[in-house]
Amino acid sequence: MVDRRYSRRGSLFAKSFVALFLAVVLPLTASGVSDAWFGYRAQREQLDRLLGVEARAAASRIQGFLDGLTGQLEWLVHLPWPDEFNEHRRVDALRLLRQVPAIASLTLLDGQGRERLHVSRIGLNRKETRTDRQAEPGFAGTRTKRVWFSEVSYQRGSEPYFTVALAGHRPSAGVVLAEVNLKLIWDVVSSIKIGEAGRAFVLDRRGHLVAHPDLSLVLRGADDATLAPFRTMRAAVIAAEGRIVTGEGAGGRAVAAASAHVAGVDWSVMVEQPLAEAFAPIYASLWRTAGLLVAAAMLAGLLAFWLARRMTGPIQILERGAELIGQGQFDHRIGLRTGDELQRLAESFNSMASGLAESQARQERIAKLKRFLAPQVAELVDRTGGDDVLEGRRADVVVLFGDLRGFTAFSAKASPDEVMHVLAHYHECLGSIVTRYGATLVCYTGDGVMVLVNAPVPVADPALHALDMAAEIQNAVQKLVRQWKGRGYAMGYGVGLAFGPATVGRIGYEGRYDYTAIGCVTNLASRLCDAARDGEILVDAAIVAAANGRRPLTPRGSRPLKGFDREIAVFSLDPCSLNPAA
Repeated sequence: MVDRRYSRRGSLFAKSFVALFLAVVLPLTASGVSDAWFGYRAQREQLDRLLGVEARAAASRIQGFLDGLTGQLEWLVHLPWPDEFNEHRRVDALRLLRQVPAIASLTLLDGQGRERLHVSRIGLNRKETRTDRQAEPGFAGTRTKRVWFSEVSYQRGSEPYFTVALAGHRPSAGVVLAEVNLKLIWDVVSSIKIGEAGRAFVLDRRGHLVAHPDLSLVLRGADDATLAPFRTMRAAVIAAEGRIVTGEGAGGRAVAAASAHVAGVDWSVMVEQPLAEAFAPIYASLWRTAGLLVAAAMLAGLLAFWLARRMTGPIQILERGAELIGQGQFDHRIGLRTGDELQRLAESFNSMASGLAESQARQERIAKLKRFLAPQVAELVDRTGGDDVLEGRRADVVVLFGDLRGFTAFSAKASPDEVMHVLAHYHECLGSIVTRYGATLVCYTGDGVMVLVNAPVPVADPALHALDMAAEIQNAVQKLVRQWKGRGYAMGYGVGLAFGPATVGRIGYEGRYDYTAIGCVTNLASRLCDAARDGEILVDAAIVAAANGRRPLTPRGSRPLKGFDREIAVFSLDPCSLNPAA
């Protein structure tokens, strides 16, 4: 048992913990980590608010641009179309082109979808062509909602355009189609500044770049390589459900980004700021903390080296002692007087060595006994602490003999390997049953066995115990017999039991002993086994009297048996009557 007084004198853990962590590392680490964590959270919350406000403000300005555009177009569809062309409509359309520079062309359709007027900044004007344009998406789109916006397209592969279709309040007022140049939205996004290097850009529903402070990116149209980082960033923001995200922006720089939605056109206004700028205060704090921690680690290293020098001696003693104990020198004892965990560990090793020595001695004793005794007899000797139970004495025992029929003929024709294979299965089957019933398997005689019940291990009601065991043995061996017959081996199995007094004990010479039973009961059991046919269990009258009708025993008459001067009353036990499933 470990002496508890050592716990009051301190521990190795307490010494190293106080010397290293409490003195230097722990306070600085806790302070630096907490400052960095709370500073990061505060900076991220501030960045979330800033980018969110900027994104919503930009989306609001673009929404205002679109609302103003549709408001201007309202004037062109507030009156129904007459049969004859109205020159005032053409004047109103030209005036709108001058007032709204973003509009590249206007097309007015009557209520039946026929083109009545088309004016353009770069193309030819036309009127009253009466071309049927009902099938165009713009006209069809106004049938489900009054204002319809097309997807963004790129004229000449670079300049972004989209079409706005607006229907009048009455079907007779028709529909106006306005082609809008989106380069003018550049003024909105280029005016947005977040810090020194933050910026905003606009993506349509498909992820095409509608507006960006770098106009050259917009003029590249729908180039997938150019749009890939913008699409990736937008997908991350959508997955984050409106919170800011961090990732790689255009140009490969790490950025924080947020977005806002523009209704109607289904655009996303994205704002981003480089992480180096957004978290610059945090990075500076982390560098300061890192410097302090490096200095603290150096000091802690010096302290650790000093303590390690002091612990080297005891650890080497422990290592050497553990090595000797591991080699089997269980009488070795480790002597340490350090007053801490090392001393308690040494004492634990010493206790373990004592236990291992005792366990080894017990195992060697049992192994030695098992070389010439049945396993249960060896265990009994070990439990009692002496071999007095093996000394000769008189006891009432049941002796069981079992023998394979036809084994001699089989062994004469079979190969040695096959003979040993059959015996191995046979002995394994018997051994497990005998051990389970607590009987003593005295000896093997090739294909025969001798088993004692009630010596040296006593059992209650040994006759019934032996009958049940014999039935189970016969049933188990018969299963093997059926398997052997399937392989062409003609063998059977007979069992004989006798109950009576016998001299039991250890016989032999120094270095080789057997435990056996000597007396008439042993000879009788052997002769009954000889007389038993395949599948039979023959017992004597003493077992019948002890069973007292509790087992189904059938009289087989009196038989002359070798070595007995009178006929012996013989009875049989049907093994299937005790184990119907066999």
